[in-house]
Amino acid sequence: MTPARTRHGSAVVTLPSDREIVITRVFDAPPDLVFKAWTTPELVRRWWGHESSPLVVCDIDLRPGGGWRYVTREPDGTSLAWHGTYLEVDAPVRLVSTEVFEPHPEGEAQSTLALARHDATTVLTVTVVHQSKGNRDGHVASGMEGGLQISLNRIEELLAELKIEVSS
Repeated sequence: MTPARTRHGSAVVTLPSDREIVITRVFDAPPDLVFKAWTTPELVRRWWGHESSPLVVCDIDLRPGGGWRYVTREPDGTSLAWHGTYLEVDAPVRLVSTEVFEPHPEGEAQSTLALARHDATTVLTVTVVHQSKGNRDGHVASGMEGGLQISLNRIEELLAELKIEVSS
């Protein structure tokens, strides 16, 4: 079920320094529900990536020192994988982890998810800090913003469904 009013495509991506990418998006859901959707494997499978490239692996060990790993299967059968280690877990407001796209292990970054309640909405801010400007620029050039918009649109739809389930 798609909400009557959506914020599709509304994520804002900025580059505040030579090594940072900052993504901001508002969701019509409370922080605890956004955090749950962001960190629960069966929910992440429903929104992460493109519909044509489903997650075939979604492992999450949500604790400091625990890890995560996502693997997608592309339409041509190719698998793409990402992994990281959780550095901080402060549910439902903050999550810090490393992030590695496995074909480029030298490009490890640190990603911080911050969720802030604002009236009846949650402002999601993801800050990705790369080790170099070249790594940051490669991440941006990979088409990440288009995929990001799709994933965040999908999480918006999932959150609408979860809000209905919670209120039932």
